[in-house]
This record gives sequence, structure tokens and C-alpha cells, in this order.
Amino acid sequence: MKRAIQTIIWISLIALPYGVGAQEEGEGTENPSVTTSLGVPLIAPLNPTARLVGAAWGVTTGVGYNFNRRHASIGEFMWNSLYPTNQALQAIRVALQSRDVSGHGNLFAFTGNYRFELRGRVFGGYLIAGGGWYHRTADLSRTIPAGITISCDPVWLWWGYDCTAGIVTTNLTIAHSNSSALGANGGMGLTFRVGVEGLSGQSA
Repeated sequence: MKRAIQTIIWISLIALPYGVGAQEEGEGTENPSVTTSLGVPLIAPLNPTARLVGAAWGVTTGVGYNFNRRHASIGEFMWNSLYPTNQALQAIRVALQSRDVSGHGNLFAFTGNYRFELRGRVFGGYLIAGGGWYHRTADLSRTIPAGITISCDPVWLWWGYDCTAGIVTTNLTIAHSNSSALGANGGMGLTFRVGVEGLSGQSA
């Protein structure tokens, strides 16, 4: 389970978020003290997690303090929805001898970050990195009956089961599991400024 969480964290680290950055600016100032952001990250998992989770999306929001035009400290909240692949569900379906099994997961994160920003008149870009607390949940639509003998593989660990001597421990009928870990994150993004005047008579 810890390995799965660490892999998801690395997915978040390399993911390129597609989102909108907004800054709260006082009237007549080019250097606001407060910064806010809202984004929609698109996640493309890598192996071995790609065998368990398909393409995903989520929401990221943050608020922080601008030390100057380039440097800021930001607290962020992130939520990603995780969709299991057919391969991830196949072992469960075989154990239950039923194709009527589905599942879903979520990844939540609360992080503190440093952001370096290059800001143009309208467009800009930034790099961000930090660390914090990550929490992942996994839900199955059906439980596994106790007492079934099943060979262990990473799929079962993903859904919250334990393994002993290569055999899945099914003395508990788990339909929901959760786990937490500390981790690091990083990324890059683009920003655009709203309310800019003097651009061909239009605002951007």
C-alpha cells in the first residue's frame, strides 16, 4: 500500500497541470501581497501504477503570500479522482466469479510550497515545489468473502488487503481502505492576467 501511495505521489510530481492562475491585486499595484490559484490537473500514470489506475483529473486550489514579483510561499489543497483499470479489477472479479464489480479511488493532499514566477504583461510561467500530507482512499462495490485462498499480487495491496506467505489475507471483508503518507511534489504552469487594459481596446 505504501508503494502505491509513493507511486501516485511521483505521478503528481511529473504531471503538468492545466489550469488558471489568478492573483488578487489591489488597485494600482503590480506587486500584490496575496496570491490565489485554481487549477485542473490532468494525470497520466506511469508504470507500475499505470497497470492499476488510468488517466485521471482533479482540482487544485491554493492561497499564499508574495514576497516579491518572483518569490511566493503557498499553501495548496489537491484532489485527484482515481479510476482503476480493468486489469486492477480483474483479480477481484475472478475471486468473486462475477463481472459485476467496480471500484474508485481518491487522492487528497495538503501541501506547503515555494513558487518561482516569471510574470509578463499578460502571460507568465512558474515553477512550484514543496511537500505535505497525502491521503488515498479506495472503494470496491463488493466485498471479498472471508476464507478464500488467493495468490498475492500488487492489485490486492492497492485495494487495502494484506498478504502473508504469498497469500492474500481475507479474514476481513474490506470494501473501503485508506492510507496516508508524507511526500513531495513539484510542477510547472502558465498564468494569464485578467483585466489588462490598452490591448487593442480589449481586456484579456
